[in-house]
Amino acid sequence: MSATDEHAELLPTASARRTWAVLGDGVRRSGWGTPLSLVVVLAGSAVGLVAPWTLGVMVDDITDGAGLDAVLRAAVTIAAAALAGGLFTGLGAWLVTRAGERVLARLRERVMDRVLHMPAAQVERVRIGDLLARVGDDVAVVTTGIARNGPDVVIALAMVLSTAAGMTALDWRLGLAGLCALPVYVWAARWYLPISGPYYARERIAMGERSHAMMGALRGRSAVRAYRREEEHEGRVSDRSLAAMDITVSVFRLLTRFGSRLNAAECVGLTMVLVTGFWLARGDLVTVGAVTAAALYFHRLFGPMMFLVMNFNEVQSAGASLARLAGVVDLPEVAEPEHAREPQDGSVRVKGVGHRYGPDTPPALDRVSLEIAPGERVALVGASGAGKSTLAAVVTGLRVPDTGEVHLGGVPLADLGERLLRGHVYLVSQETHVFAGTLLEDLRLARPEAGAAEAEEALERVGALAWVRALPEGLDTVVGEGGHALTAEQAQHLALARMVLADPPVAVLDEATAEAGSAGARRLERASLAATEGRTTLVVAHRLTQAQAADRVVVMDRGRVVEQGPHERLVAAGGRYADLWRSWQGSA
Repeated sequence: MSATDEHAELLPTASARRTWAVLGDGVRRSGWGTPLSLVVVLAGSAVGLVAPWTLGVMVDDITDGAGLDAVLRAAVTIAAAALAGGLFTGLGAWLVTRAGERVLARLRERVMDRVLHMPAAQVERVRIGDLLARVGDDVAVVTTGIARNGPDVVIALAMVLSTAAGMTALDWRLGLAGLCALPVYVWAARWYLPISGPYYARERIAMGERSHAMMGALRGRSAVRAYRREEEHEGRVSDRSLAAMDITVSVFRLLTRFGSRLNAAECVGLTMVLVTGFWLARGDLVTVGAVTAAALYFHRLFGPMMFLVMNFNEVQSAGASLARLAGVVDLPEVAEPEHAREPQDGSVRVKGVGHRYGPDTPPALDRVSLEIAPGERVALVGASGAGKSTLAAVVTGLRVPDTGEVHLGGVPLADLGERLLRGHVYLVSQETHVFAGTLLEDLRLARPEAGAAEAEEALERVGALAWVRALPEGLDTVVGEGGHALTAEQAQHLALARMVLADPPVAVLDEATAEAGSAGARRLERASLAATEGRTTLVVAHRLTQAQAADRVVVMDRGRVVEQGPHERLVAAGGRYADLWRSWQGSA
């Protein structure tokens, strides 16, 4: 049972106040870059006020009878302002992008730090689609909002502020006339924001649900094909994709209606500026040139305001994604026990453990008790759903039991803390990931200080050194995504070699040979025996030859231990294990 089941949890989403706090913290940590970029952008916006002002002066000069010289002076001034404005705007955009990338990089680092340091039990409870959507889709949306659109948004906001200031500087009454558009803008925003915010939040959740459905089908593709459930899973992905699309279309409709309200605000503002300017000019309170400049200033707002409107959906979407990332950032750090105790040895004791995956599900483990002596090799066997993998997950700390306790070396797992637990118990499952990089770097994940000689010794121990040396560049061969593709057997060899390098007292193998085929499975069985020699080992046996090689076999059924003992004695007893063994022998 994995976190893709219906009882899995969603990660938290931060409040608006907390989201702003997380963003503000990132801005403060960016140093001088952010204030400098804002100063340069404001300077560029201020220079942009020169052209309308110069045209207004030119109108007054011509009205007063000035000649061609006034027009030429105005043209030179406008050209110089345009050149300076372009330089300031370009430099400001670069500085804003640089500052935004720094803020975004720190945010990504904080998110990944929290995800990578989440307790294993919590990772198992979380919906895998929600987790992937946050570190994938949400990061991409915030990247677009901050790194790509961020500079344009900042420049547009600066233009709005500087233009409003310029109109007021011409005449305070013209400034007030332009402000008549503000109530209409506020009315439009107050209509739009309360409706759109929940839509964007729902859109992000819907995308997470879509990723959840896709990942569930991809991770279980073998079972899906075996049971011919492709249409069911395709329908599930299609339904959730359609739900996400419907929300996106609804958001676009809202945005269109919002745009029409903003056009009304532009009409009201420009009309009031022209009417007020007409009466002021008629009374000789302002010049015609000043009215012309004010009208041009207000018209100058149309571009940035429309840009902000057309990108408001992305800003809102980025805000929703940022809130989801801030929710991950705010996940509590794992508190290590104040007085963590070192295990005395490699013994494992499971006492009265019970566990359910949901309130309405049958028990996956039902009062299971088991003791494993230091260095003993125990194999768990039983039908699918018997509770073998759940018991292995409880022993490794990936699952917290509902009842009972697990002791490692005489110390309860809760008293060990995450660091000691990970150092003493090592899990190798059938889902082995090959990390991108050289093969040596992949191996060093278990012990970063390990040298090439130690890595080769680990590979030799699990019988993998021959095929590694046959690779184009040996240990320096790039593997993983974009590199040399490894077979399922080779990937499992790497996982076993990593365990040798980590050198844990306790090893748990959860069907670690299941994906390698018959011949590969036999080689991996020999490799796992060599890798776990001298360690306390718990094996979830996919093949009964693994049980035959164990010191003791534990037979499980419906979450309970129904038989246990050495292979030969259980076969001779003629019980459930004997039936399994005869079936295995007949099919082998």
